[in-house]
Amino acid sequence: MKPFKIPESVLVVIYTPELDVLVLERVEPTGFWQSVTGSKDAHDEPLLETAAREVREETGIVVGSAAVPAENLCDWHHTIEYSIYPHWRYRYAPGVTRNTEHWFGLQVPAGTAVSLSAREHVGYRWMPWQEAAAQCFSPSNAEAIRQLPQRVR
Repeated sequence: MKPFKIPESVLVVIYTPELDVLVLERVEPTGFWQSVTGSKDAHDEPLLETAAREVREETGIVVGSAAVPAENLCDWHHTIEYSIYPHWRYRYAPGVTRNTEHWFGLQVPAGTAVSLSAREHVGYRWMPWQEAAAQCFSPSNAEAIRQLPQRVR
């Protein structure tokens, strides 16, 4: 049996120097576009490690490589708490209804190749940050992207 998800996660806004943002289309539900997200694998997993692991798993982008140095992954020191969608609560221990999410930004060079995890995503787009924010299903994800210009300049 698969272990329950830990209700603490990361959201990583991946962007280029021109502030084009990578958004991913989830396998389910159809039409659900988002940034990289994912839960900690262990309670003691450092959040920066969670963020780098999720980026690698979902996009194939390796934080700490020559193209994407580790210092390009920045903790935005912003945390939100939200209700887990009812149709996803079965992934968590009984009674868990809230998740704590930590926001990160990752600058990558324009033209960075993306290799999707087929079990999680069916498509991706690089978009100007305003369009990427409008594309996101999640209001908090959209808000994270709208904060990008102030966070990087």
